[in-house]
Amino acid sequence: MFTGKDLIEAGYQPGKWFAGAIETANAMLADGASRETVIAAMAELAPPPVRPLDAVDSKPLHVNIEAGNEAEAENVAAVLASMRALLRTPVVKAGAAMPDACPAGPNGTIPVGGIAVSEAIHPGMHSADICCSMAYTNFGSADPKVLLDAVHKVTHFGPTERAVPVEMPAELARSIENHGLLEPHAVMARRHFATQGDGNHFAYVGTLASTGDTILVTHHGSRGLGARLYASGMRIAERYRQRLSPETLKQNAWIPADTAEGEAYWAALQIVREWTRANHFALHDLAAEITGGTIEDRFWNEHNFVFRKSDGLFYHAKGATPAFDGWAADATDLTIIPLNMAEPILIVRGADADHGLGFSPHGAGRNMSRTAHKRGLGERADAEVFAEETAEIDARFFCGKIDVSELPSAYKNAGSVREQIGRYGLAEVVDEVIPHGSIMAGDWEHDAPWRKRREAKRKAQER
Repeated sequence: MFTGKDLIEAGYQPGKWFAGAIETANAMLADGASRETVIAAMAELAPPPVRPLDAVDSKPLHVNIEAGNEAEAENVAAVLASMRALLRTPVVKAGAAMPDACPAGPNGTIPVGGIAVSEAIHPGMHSADICCSMAYTNFGSADPKVLLDAVHKVTHFGPTERAVPVEMPAELARSIENHGLLEPHAVMARRHFATQGDGNHFAYVGTLASTGDTILVTHHGSRGLGARLYASGMRIAERYRQRLSPETLKQNAWIPADTAEGEAYWAALQIVREWTRANHFALHDLAAEITGGTIEDRFWNEHNFVFRKSDGLFYHAKGATPAFDGWAADATDLTIIPLNMAEPILIVRGADADHGLGFSPHGAGRNMSRTAHKRGLGERADAEVFAEETAEIDARFFCGKIDVSELPSAYKNAGSVREQIGRYGLAEVVDEVIPHGSIMAGDWEHDAPWRKRREAKRKAQER
């Protein structure tokens, strides 16, 4: 008779798995197996040992960012502290911070502009905005204003779906409907198709510095479909965290790649990636129908995603652009780095630098939160700030309300970020899209009841 005492004497810690293991052991004994064979077989049934956090500074952290003033110094310190805490996660192997890095949550959360290499998949390290990405289409000799007007007619910003839906490709719809993690959100995927969301997402029209061709660049992610997959991934990862490494921060929980859940989540990520790519170019094609222009060239790249390299490891990019060869089947040798609505968008060739872990920056980043930036503007009217910062471009907000937290002053100094990209050897700028104008969601919550109550409370406290 095999009992729990035998398992304990063999060095195993009591747990829920004991019941099944004892049953298996007694069945093996009944079939004639020796006690030595049974004890050896228990190693396959026992849960993996709990993994503690690794020591601080025990893994490489590549720093590709430098502070230019006091505000940036605070930002850089927060970024590096968060990366050092993240690197204590047992399965994480290395990390890097880009010149545009900024904090994105409690200490230990991967910052925007952060890269983390791991043996597992961490949903928290690509965030809810899975596959946030940039797409570029060359419209040749099209008039920039005509194109911007056309995009304004066909795009949709904000938290809701379009008034008139755009049909999603049938094969993509089938992929979503046939995947267990995505099927519950198939209706949302259809409703959000050909929409851009809110926040820092945009449609930007400009002219290519080298040729004068008119270019459309869009920036958005996977909308509700990606957000729901992320939520599912975090729940799966949390179950593993509790079992494998309770000390690991919840935001850094992981899904082992070699499990059924890991394989399913990885496959779902690839489908969401395809949805996002199709979402970008559906809008570009709708604009082309209005302008009647010829599409000369197009490409795209993501900067909130996880990539698997030939070494078998998973490279999580939270606001960082892939620069290594063959990062995707549809990859080109060029990627896109926006800075802010009044600055050129950089067309770059990534350097695949070891100290960048194979990535380049994705944009300009922030030195402070949206709230802090608004506070720093004092009593200046939104319209005044908008007029000053967008005097040279046709800047529009889809909902009609100015969002000052998306104006150029809300972001890091574009010149400094660009200089550091070159100084750290992260990418080569090969062309620029000179701004004509852009469209963003705007402050669609401007008149929300909760905001009015918060503002009234703030003013009351200042009296």
